[in-house]
Amino acid sequence: MKLITTTDELAAFCKPLAEAEFVAVDTEFMRERTYWPKLCLAQVAGPEDAAAIDTLADGIDLAPLDELMANPKVLKVFHAARQDLEIFYLRMTKVPQPLFDTQVAAMVCGHGEAASYESLATKLAKAKIDKSSRFTDWSRRPLSERQITYALSDVTHLRVVYEKLRLQLEKSGRLPWITEEMAVLNDPATYRADPEQAWRRLKPRGSSPRLLAILKESAAWRERTAQRIDIPRQRLLRDEQLLEIASHAPKSIEELAMTRGLGRGFAEGWQGRELMEAIERARSLPESELPARDKPTEQLRAQGAVVDLLRTLLRLKAEQAGVAGRLVAGADELDRLAAGKRDLPVLKGWRREVFGADAVDLIEGRLALALAGDQARLIPVTATGG
Repeated sequence: MKLITTTDELAAFCKPLAEAEFVAVDTEFMRERTYWPKLCLAQVAGPEDAAAIDTLADGIDLAPLDELMANPKVLKVFHAARQDLEIFYLRMTKVPQPLFDTQVAAMVCGHGEAASYESLATKLAKAKIDKSSRFTDWSRRPLSERQITYALSDVTHLRVVYEKLRLQLEKSGRLPWITEEMAVLNDPATYRADPEQAWRRLKPRGSSPRLLAILKESAAWRERTAQRIDIPRQRLLRDEQLLEIASHAPKSIEELAMTRGLGRGFAEGWQGRELMEAIERARSLPESELPARDKPTEQLRAQGAVVDLLRTLLRLKAEQAGVAGRLVAGADELDRLAAGKRDLPVLKGWRREVFGADAVDLIEGRLALALAGDQARLIPVTATGG
């Protein structure tokens, strides 16, 4: 069990890892009471050594860890990397690269739609994970031996999981598929919270441009304020309260205080004053600058029978290829394919090879699905002349 609590220890640990082929990485963080995730512990394992890094230790400088994460020669291995990468992006203003996500790799290798770390550790590393410390308070000190042991197990077994999955990918020639799937995780935009776009995830009852302007300004104020004072956005102002405010467009503190569940303390305090200023900005916008609701999703004319056939084909082809069907195509993409759309990810790259080309042939009558016992199979359709 290795717990690092000083900068010198961290530098000494990270130095040899700069020459490693890969490192396995995981984090423990808290964000129930904050807007920003609070990094409490970082776990790193190289091919031989592993350590838990106490990121809250007095006086510790995490620069050596940041340098390792930014080292382009060292592959960073995560499982279900999205939240871990957000933490490092917020620290470093860059995404650690290059990346390998074992959850994505597991889907490519046929280990299910969203394989958990525990299931992969059991299957590939023959390890049993003690989950009793998973939901402990990682910000409390001192950390217990059980907590540290649990945290380290998240990276020590990950090394084996990575090596086994990588070998499977190399044998199947599917390693390039992982590179394609890393695009979203590698994109800094994935981790940026833009206050000006916060309103788009809300669903107002009306669609008048002025209502949308008030909603946009109010949602942006909430996002910026929650970021500034570091509290969850819902604790500052709930979604339903934002929607009510946009709908009723209060013109005074008194009217604002009538919002359900808001109370006079909020309305008469600095929050109410700033929120009213945001509402007034929206009210004074010229017509030409008012926002518009996103265009409704295109109404597709996809026959249900065609979609059902595509779902069956997807299951068949995914099973044959040993890959998770969800990774190949989602329900929306099947609908679009059935409706005649062709500029789709499923018709490009490895997805076309696994499923897309046969899907088009099925839709256009060059392939048929038939039952052989309780199994579906594909039959080429031979064109007959008149």
